[in-house]
Formats: sequence, structure tokens, C-alpha cells
Amino acid sequence: MSIFKGVGVALVTPMNEKGLDLDEYGRLIDHVLAGGATALIVGGTTGEPATMTQEERISMFRYAVKHTAGRAPVIIGTGSNNTAAAVEMSRIAEAEGADGLLVVTPYYNKCTQNGLVAHYTAIADAVNIPLVLYNVPTRTGVRIQPATALRLSEHPNITAIKDASENIDDLLEMCRLCRGKLDIYSGNDSYTVFLMALGALGVVSVVANVAPDRMTAITNACFDGDYAKARELAFKLDPLAKALFCEVNPIPTKKALEYIGIKAGKPRLPLTELEPAHAEMLAKVMRDLGVIK
Repeated sequence: MSIFKGVGVALVTPMNEKGLDLDEYGRLIDHVLAGGATALIVGGTTGEPATMTQEERISMFRYAVKHTAGRAPVIIGTGSNNTAAAVEMSRIAEAEGADGLLVVTPYYNKCTQNGLVAHYTAIADAVNIPLVLYNVPTRTGVRIQPATALRLSEHPNITAIKDASENIDDLLEMCRLCRGKLDIYSGNDSYTVFLMALGALGVVSVVANVAPDRMTAITNACFDGDYAKARELAFKLDPLAKALFCEVNPIPTKKALEYIGIKAGKPRLPLTELEPAHAEMLAKVMRDLGVIK
């Protein structure tokens, strides 16, 4: 059974001068669920876990599960370039009530494909909830090859992959080899229609922090088989998708949330606030789309 279909939101983590702003986090969760999101991804790249303490991450996990209260699956990011640390955090996330885990490829170490199999197998063996592989070679320097994903699909706890690679041939091969073996989710908003046409079940979306209803409309059109409608909706939303990546994610998304009235706060160093020219451009795109007045 699939952990979700449609729009999983790669949630921003609101922060203030005191630390995590859990009240605003609750507002963000309510906002995306009201917009039709079908899953919440907590502590993924967009959530800035790399600059959080372990205590903050656990607090975030616990709050997200409690506040969501079963309204949607909560999938928690537990990846690390240290296999033992990933196992520990995955066990903690499971104990806190996670419905699934999102586990990024080890970064910096740059392991082999056999190393990826060993890494993911160790984590999957340690838990009893579904594990979503996270392929994002532009950030980690490591690529899950389609044949490796197929090998990993043999583990009963490894049920899906979020693929944020930018190689169309690899994406097509992933969908061909792994169909019926792994659920596939687009890791790039702009690839949603393309990958759903190839059999993906939806998207892990950054855009849906800001415009969850727009992303939901795209995936719903794909599920209805109306790819002409999905294409036109995606074309219309594409300027926002591009604007939210005009600087490193989640810098622009935090500013966009401010524009819609959710106090996401500043990114943590080494990430900095959105440059003024980009902030003006982002506001214009959001006004043009009717996301803000």
C-alpha cells in the first residue's frame, strides 16, 4: 500500500530568535492540509535539519505528528552521511510516531552503489515503517542508479523513491525498471506532470508550502488522465516554481511564506535572507498568479 498519492509537502521549518517557532509550524501544517496536501515531509532539505540540534529535530518530529493528528501521513527526514546516526534518528522518528522515513543518500563520503545498498539496508533493517529513498545528486554528489533502486526495492521496508535528479534518461529508466516495485515521487515541482505520465504517484513539493491548492490541482488532473489540463496548470505555475529556486532552497520559500502571512523567519546560517532584487521579483510573480494581492 502506498504511503501517499498526490502532493507531499517538503515543509519549511519556521524559526525565530528563540529557536523553532512551533506555533507558526502548526499554522503552516494547517495551511497546506487545507490546500489539499496528502502528506507532510518533516525535516527534509527544505526544513533545514542540517543546522538544527538533535533536540530541535526531535521536538519538530514530535510536534508535527501531534499537530497533524492523523490528518495525513507524516514522513520524517532521517538521512545522514553516517549510517549509525541515520539508524539512530530513524528509530527515534519511528518512536515519535512517523508514518514513514525519507532518507537522503550519504553526502560528502560519496559511497559506491554497493555502499548505498548496505547503507539503506542497515536503516531499513532497524525500523518497521516504510522508507523512502531520496535521490538528489546535485546536493549530495551521489546518485542512486536505477538498477540500484531496483535492488533496494527487494527489502520489504523500502517502498518508494523521491527522485530529484535532473537527468531525464535516468528518470525514465527509474520509472521503467522500478514500476510495480517502488512508488516513485517527483522531487522537482517542475517535473511533476512528466513523471506522473510515466507512472509516478505524485510529488514531494516545495511550491506546495506556498500554493498547495495549485499543486493539488495539477496532480488531480494527472490522476484524472487529463494531461492537457495538467500541462496548462503546470505552465501557469512554473514562474513560481522557478522563483522559489532563484536562490538556494528554502531561502525564497521562507520569504514567500512571509508574503502570505506565515512567519517562517530567517534561514539559519550559512543560508542568508533573500536578496532584495529577488524578493521584489518573487512578490511580483506571486501577485501575477494571484497568490497575494
